[in-house]
Amino acid sequence: MASTEPIGPLAGRTAIITGASRGIGRAVAIRLGAAGANVAMIARTQEPHPKFIGTIHTAAAEAEAAGGDVLPIVADVRDDVSMADAVQQTVERFGGIDFVINNAAVIAPDRTEQVSMRQYDWMHDTNLRGTLLLTKLSLPELRRSAQQGRYPHVLNISPPINLSPKWLGRHLEYAVIKYGISMATIGLAHEYARYGIAVNSLWPRTTIDTAAIRNVLGGEESVAASRSPFVVAEAAVHLLGQGAEPGHSGQLLLDEDVLTANGVTDLDPYRAVPGDGELDLDLFIDA
Repeated sequence: MASTEPIGPLAGRTAIITGASRGIGRAVAIRLGAAGANVAMIARTQEPHPKFIGTIHTAAAEAEAAGGDVLPIVADVRDDVSMADAVQQTVERFGGIDFVINNAAVIAPDRTEQVSMRQYDWMHDTNLRGTLLLTKLSLPELRRSAQQGRYPHVLNISPPINLSPKWLGRHLEYAVIKYGISMATIGLAHEYARYGIAVNSLWPRTTIDTAAIRNVLGGEESVAASRSPFVVAEAAVHLLGQGAEPGHSGQLLLDEDVLTANGVTDLDPYRAVPGDGELDLDLFIDA
């Protein structure tokens, strides 16, 4: 489970997070709440699902219990109007936006002949288009945050760009979209540097115990070789708390590297299942 020690620079600052009902998004929201941040949590899931545990309301209750001032918002990242409304609700509730965390994701990791164009469009519109949409909508508030010396940050959940055929040959459509987000990180970091807005990507080195692992990529056996989403959440709060130090933008980072740089070296508490077995590397990560 995550540490609950407040990280001072985040107290009173406002984050907006997509895909916040479960997995990494939920964990980041809870960890930000524990750090004293205001958190607008966006997700589509309102009612319990038999396979996917958690709703926006249960996740929001957990983030609030951790210490955050929380605003749950039901919205679809593919919908321009509902996302503009989500940004407006956040600003009305908290007075601005300091952090944008683009986490919402759809995964269809099959080979090209198995991935339908409907699945591709769903992945693209959720993962890449959704990232660009929320970032674009939040830009006026991020610029205001920078002017106020609050060190705004856009954090995308996307991997280092690995052009090995091992990954492109196995998961072409998914890889193209996730790498597209990482390319957007580099481009937006350059574009927004003049405003004082940092943009980075964060990705887990190991597989993470999420609904995708449990229901798409391996089940309980894979869970036992994975870490908790809170390892990514812990890295995220450290990264967001770094402020405007030089060189802290346009990076494609791994959670382990961020934690090590911040003095966190014992990652055993973040194992999804206690033990000492080998952990699986996440997609796009080579040993």
